[in-house]
Amino acid sequence: MDQTLRDTLKTEAAAIDAAMQADLAMVESPLLREVLHHAIFLGGKRIRPLLVRFSACLIAAPSPCLNTLASVFEYLHAASLLHDDVVDHADLRRGKATANQLWNNAPVILAGDYLLARAMGLVAAHGGAECQRLVGEAIRAMVEGEFLQMRVAETQDRSEASYFAILHGKTAALIAAACEVGIVIAGGTTAQRQALRTYGTNLGLAFQIIDDLLDYEGDPAETGKAVGNDFQEGKMTLPLLIALATAEEAGRDRLRGWLTARPETRRAAFGEAQQILATSGALQASRTKAESLITEAVATLNLFPDNKARQVLTGLAGYVLTRTK
Repeated sequence: MDQTLRDTLKTEAAAIDAAMQADLAMVESPLLREVLHHAIFLGGKRIRPLLVRFSACLIAAPSPCLNTLASVFEYLHAASLLHDDVVDHADLRRGKATANQLWNNAPVILAGDYLLARAMGLVAAHGGAECQRLVGEAIRAMVEGEFLQMRVAETQDRSEASYFAILHGKTAALIAAACEVGIVIAGGTTAQRQALRTYGTNLGLAFQIIDDLLDYEGDPAETGKAVGNDFQEGKMTLPLLIALATAEEAGRDRLRGWLTARPETRRAAFGEAQQILATSGALQASRTKAESLITEAVATLNLFPDNKARQVLTGLAGYVLTRTK
């Protein structure tokens, strides 16, 4: 990410943070304030609210309420992380103790519920009926994605179709909705809405694929976490799915054996698994898929003027492919 883009995003993210700080000043409970501050203000790049802002600015000057409306998507993202960490019994998030480790489950679940309720209140006040519909549909897709992931784990479904269906729900739906809400609030046409929906969907899918790749070939000094976590947990990410389909028979058999073994066995076998994924072409095939998605995403922006907002959205798409953490 070049410095100009980095500076632009930092400035706009700070403005969105200020809007959230002002909005959450209404919270009366000291414990709720503490949990919310931990969930929202101790990390995160504000990608989703920034997408709302720059999508709107493709065709219109920013409205006074735009940052408040953009905050909806950070609230929804934070709520999903709070709930995910409870469900997964997670103890670390972004290198820090999770909220459920600090305060136990009950206040964390309630804080997530608060953010969901506040998000829906803000989108009703500042976005209107169509934006409400888009946000509601994104939340529905996120929950469906979680249930699909549980079913896939139970049935040991190893199809790419199921993998991408989960990604569409858990990751891409909210990002696509952020982009489309931005263009809706700016008065965009049906064609412009479709373009931004495609841009956001592809951005979300590619982001997660690169995340999957970083678990196999990332640098812990850059990512802030050890490689191999997904493999140790037996997660069926795209590189592993491709390797199970394309590796030589001996490699496929070893991968299948590790997937039914204990987590400690997978941890010990990670180096060999990395080698199988590399030699099978699975890592490169995964990266090629992400690149294809991003190429299509950037192409949708040709519908819009070549202004600063379009340049930022193009830069964000490029960042997804080159990020190291």
